[in-house]
Amino acid sequence: MAAIRPLGGLRGKPDRNNAQAPIPVPVSAYVVNCGIYRDGTRVPGRWTHAEAIKEVRKNNDGFVWIGLHEPDAEQIKGIADTFGLHELAVEDAVQAHQRPKLERYDETLFMVLKTVRFVEHSSPTTASEIVETGELMAFLGKDFIVTVRHGNHSGLASLRAELDKQPERMSIGPAAVLHAIADRIVDSYLDVSERFEDDIEMMETTIFAPRTQVSAEQIYLMKREVLELRRAVNPLANPLRRLAEGYTPLVPEQVRSYFRDVDDHLTTVTDRVTAFDEMLNTLIDATLAKITLQQNTDIRKITAWAAIISIPTMVVGVYGMNFDFMPELRWKFGYPLVILLIVLVCTWLYRVLRKNRWL
Repeated sequence: MAAIRPLGGLRGKPDRNNAQAPIPVPVSAYVVNCGIYRDGTRVPGRWTHAEAIKEVRKNNDGFVWIGLHEPDAEQIKGIADTFGLHELAVEDAVQAHQRPKLERYDETLFMVLKTVRFVEHSSPTTASEIVETGELMAFLGKDFIVTVRHGNHSGLASLRAELDKQPERMSIGPAAVLHAIADRIVDSYLDVSERFEDDIEMMETTIFAPRTQVSAEQIYLMKREVLELRRAVNPLANPLRRLAEGYTPLVPEQVRSYFRDVDDHLTTVTDRVTAFDEMLNTLIDATLAKITLQQNTDIRKITAWAAIISIPTMVVGVYGMNFDFMPELRWKFGYPLVILLIVLVCTWLYRVLRKNRWL
């Protein structure tokens, strides 16, 4: 699935002049970017959130896209007042740790998405973390979209740069940005699930290979990471479906069909995650069976050696230590004969046990 697709059949070469328009620098540490889009083209210049929305509403033309990174309650208050964001949604955006959801507050839509990143590691049998998660919230209005990001791996700078080169797409309005964000995040789910599948296949090969050691704890770690991925993926299905079915007029008809496409790809990821969980359950059973088999083998070896050692122990125990010769106490050849007999019997028993694979 491509990360960026033209909407509504709008295609064409990007406007090179628009693509080279200066990008405003952040107005503060938590405001990553603030831009005005008119007729799909970014308006050059540096804007504060108040100036940007005033400029858009003055002519009732275009929309504003503001990107925030981990703002606190005081930092987001001015933006919330300017755009009329609901206090409950603002509280969720500041505190984070939300599950994916879609809520409507008056004329504003609030959407929460979980972002995921695959943590590079040399082997799944030694990794301490496989999936890292973050959050991205979006406030959607008729003439603005405010994105709030938590985490360092879910930046939207590259997405914004690509959209800046697609004026036909951006002319649709802020709903096109919301679709692009959802599309990019679901793309990352697909990428992570594919790499996760490679890890599971590697783990499976290791477990079923002879003379290999894989602890059940490592498989439980992978199950925990699958659960983390499931928490990001599964709850998102309902919000995407509602957007595709016309839940709000803020998402025009020409965008809804593309949300259906994102939902289809999300279903693919959901099926993969379910299969991962089932496969890991199977691998846990196989690992426990392998451990049990190894324990049985060890016990058989211990029992076999104990049987061999019992032969000289039994013979020596009959005579004790108070004697001159053995076995009839005064027979000179008794001692070497007993030693030879012990060696022969132990050797014979060793060969029998070895033949039966007890040793």
